[in-house]
Amino acid sequence: MQIALFGTSADPPTAGHQKILKWLSESYDWVAVWAADNPFKSQQTPLSHRAAMLQLLITDINTTRQNITLEQELSSWRTLETVEKAKLRWGDDADYTLIIGSDLLHQLPRWYHIEDLLQKVQLLVIPRPGYVIDDFSLEGVRQLGGKIAIASLTGLDVSSTAFREQKDPDTLTPHVVAYIHQQHLYV
Repeated sequence: MQIALFGTSADPPTAGHQKILKWLSESYDWVAVWAADNPFKSQQTPLSHRAAMLQLLITDINTTRQNITLEQELSSWRTLETVEKAKLRWGDDADYTLIIGSDLLHQLPRWYHIEDLLQKVQLLVIPRPGYVIDDFSLEGVRQLGGKIAIASLTGLDVSSTAFREQKDPDTLTPHVVAYIHQQHLYV
């Protein structure tokens, strides 16, 4: 079984996240997604709200495969711990691919026990507008033992940060916007 592991800070989750999840659904047997705290970012919104918004985003995805699930119990500050939890859930026989945005590529060498992590998963980098995937970063990950591929998908030119700063509701899905208003988030 091919399992895509997609953790995101989702602060808030955007239409770009939704596009990626739909694409992953067509390429993998199972897509596990969760909201996570990123130790390299400061979070504004409690994790419980981000997970609830991510569930709304997933529910709105029209796919015949029904293979995308919120797996919030996988969330951890350390991605290696997340992968270990996934292996307990789905077993060692599954093939695990960790999904990251191109904006995180330069951070990878600083991740907790990165060499151990790279032995347990393949990496799939999703290109993001404004974040170049350079050969130097790719080679650095390969030298750490990483098996890395670049997705044929380019994410939308939207970001959670841009929403928080500019409050542009067009970057989000309608149900996420409604949740934000209902819970008085990002005011």
